Amino acid sequence: MNILEAEGLKKQFGSHKVLEDVSMYVPEHCIYGFLGKNGAGKTTTMKMILGLLKPDEGSIRVMQETVEYGETKTNRYIGYLPDVPEFYSYMNAEEYLQFCGRISGMSGGQLKKKIKELLEMTGLAGVKKRTGQFSRGMKQRLGIAQALLNDPKLLICDEPTSALDPVGRKEILDIMAAVRERTTVIFSTHVLSDVERICDRVAILNEGRIIIEGELEQVRETHGTRGLLAEFLEEENLVRFLKKAGLEKNKAEITERQITIYEEHPEREIMRWMEVMQEEEICPIRLEMIQPSLEKVFMEAIQ
Repeated sequence: MNILEAEGLKKQFGSHKVLEDVSMYVPEHCIYGFLGKNGAGKTTTMKMILGLLKPDEGSIRVMQETVEYGETKTNRYIGYLPDVPEFYSYMNAEEYLQFCGRISGMSGGQLKKKIKELLEMTGLAGVKKRTGQFSRGMKQRLGIAQALLNDPKLLICDEPTSALDPVGRKEILDIMAAVRERTTVIFSTHVLSDVERICDRVAILNEGRIIIEGELEQVRETHGTRGLLAEFLEEENLVRFLKKAGLEKNKAEITERQITIYEEHPEREIMRWMEVMQEEEICPIRLEMIQPSLEKVFMEAIQ
């Protein structure tokens, strides 16, 4: 079952076309990476899903119900985490979640149990300081707890790891991976390594259109150019290999002892590499064909 179905979305502001023909289908219990450069139209699309912006053309359904601009009926299925969540600075995390639960009609016993569970999951249990003293990472964790308070079927996260340090990013990604079994996540970002770590499916948005969409592994296999990687024990061996193989440095990714190059037919090239190594009596410590990284797929797709 698809939690979200968007078909033929178009949006134009003045003479600027933001979305030209966007369709996306998000199945339940997946983490869906929504990728694109800044200004590609990701936030515009999410505002439409939330009913905050009216598409010029197209339709959106959440849990098979049509999203209507200005109405919030379908938002009962959605939790939303903006890139910079804001809270009442004089409340602590538990007080803020109690406040949110009460205004959404949750009962005392149910609310208390849910808050305890979410604070433990997000690492905020026992934290008594006010949200005004929270770090950026703590605010993001509280934002996720608030977004999950009503057990949404769809959790939309808009750049949740932007501006976080490595520890904060890991914490947020671990939480998002942990909630996969209870909800579906749309993860909007331009940090490709984060997507590779936790996402099942990806969509790449460029100049108002989704140009690539599918399961992450399938996307890498279908749309990226495969590569070859060779690593040597000594830098001298790499230099000898490059010279004998006639490889151009501007077409390769080279470190002190390692070379990576992308080829249309890597299975042919790897045989040539092995012949060169045998002739020069060079033994690599690593030689393999590699799948393209998501970064490689992304850069090839938007060029």
